[in-house]
Amino acid sequence: MQKYDFSKIKVLIVGDVMLDQYLWGNVGRISPEAPVPVVNITETRMVPGGAANVANNVASLEGEVMLLGLIGADINGQQLKSLLTERSIKHDLITSGKPTISKIRIIGNKQQMIRLDYEETTPPDADLTDALINKINTHINNYDIVVLSDYNKGTCTPEICRHLITSAKSNNIPVIIDPKGKNWDKYRGATLVTPNMKELNDLTEMEIMNDDTSLEKHLPDLFIKLGFENLLITRSEKGMSLFDGQALEHFPTMAREVYDVSGAGDTVIAALTLGIASGYSLRDAVEFANIAAGIVVGKIGTVPIQKSDLYRDLHLSYNKIISPDDIKTVNESLKKENKKIVFTNGCFDILHIGHVKYLEKAKELGDILILGLNTDNSVRRLKGEDRPVNKEDDRAAVLAGLSSVDYIVKFDDDTPLNLIKSIKPDFLVKGGDYTIENVIGGEFAGQVVLIDFVEGYSTSRIIKKLRNSND
Repeated sequence: MQKYDFSKIKVLIVGDVMLDQYLWGNVGRISPEAPVPVVNITETRMVPGGAANVANNVASLEGEVMLLGLIGADINGQQLKSLLTERSIKHDLITSGKPTISKIRIIGNKQQMIRLDYEETTPPDADLTDALINKINTHINNYDIVVLSDYNKGTCTPEICRHLITSAKSNNIPVIIDPKGKNWDKYRGATLVTPNMKELNDLTEMEIMNDDTSLEKHLPDLFIKLGFENLLITRSEKGMSLFDGQALEHFPTMAREVYDVSGAGDTVIAALTLGIASGYSLRDAVEFANIAAGIVVGKIGTVPIQKSDLYRDLHLSYNKIISPDDIKTVNESLKKENKKIVFTNGCFDILHIGHVKYLEKAKELGDILILGLNTDNSVRRLKGEDRPVNKEDDRAAVLAGLSSVDYIVKFDDDTPLNLIKSIKPDFLVKGGDYTIENVIGGEFAGQVVLIDFVEGYSTSRIIKKLRNSND
């Protein structure tokens, strides 16, 4: 898989923009007025939804985005524009006579209780259509790839869709479609269309089962009929299936546990778009999007994918073990997310309860614990030719199994000074045998913290005991 630097990718998104509102609370009783739960609201949150959530996902992955669509002359429209501006999402939205599409979700005890929708789904009139077409003409040549995010709320009329696809293709710009409804003729000629199973069945008015055999039977004929270059079916817990006109390939889901599928399709579109525009093969772009979707469904609410989450899930050979170059990128993303970063280091040659307790206490100081691990060469210079007992890959793999450790970075120097200087952690942690003054790299950390070791445990003591038992 390629590097994940999308900072130079420019994405134009056109579609149904929305405002998603979440009211979080606790449920402790049933209302005396009606047989319904009473939710005591403790938190409210507003986030971009629909096409605006696609833009939010692109921006979270550090791509540049321009969002086009319709809003109402109301407070929800102003709130949405403010949210987009806060996230550095460029937008050129047109004010219409309809209300801003809004969804309010009430969540009690981490379970969605009810959803309230505000919308009018009539298509835009001729003046609004002309205005949106003019916006497309103004921006399209400045972008690498185009996304049409159709939620069947009225914005993506056949006229708008045909104009967008024709304009993009005439400029050799790929077009990715998130479809809705039964009129897919308006998407003809798109580079990639990404329906879920329900959308596929709505279109065909058939009941194609969510299994490999059924898709293999129906997709070839459907593909020829629709006239797309590629078709990607998102299949919920079954993952995804890609058909390129020649072969059908299945991608099992990457989700560990599903809490909420809200916005997962938007994450798929954003990741696919950035991957394709970056030059990934279509297969690699789908794998990338599949992993991204697996992350966001493990969170509650419409949540954009974060770059640091991707790094944690995309790295092969123990997800937590990454290179010094990659930790720089991860660190930048973590800081943008306002995560408190804790750093510690050591040889961790023979892992024991003292190490485990020490690392648990270190993690409690912040959100993310980065562990600098001495390489074998570094350990030999510090401890002697008979050390380490365990090789660096084995030591890293064992440490990766600890829930307290988020990232492991090997370093070959005698000290982690360069690593600390690069990371600039909020907390630099060392053992209680140090003093604040002699902790290397302390000047590059927000705070130096000393944690006492568990009495009676040390690697040297374990090695000595083992040697004595063999004498």
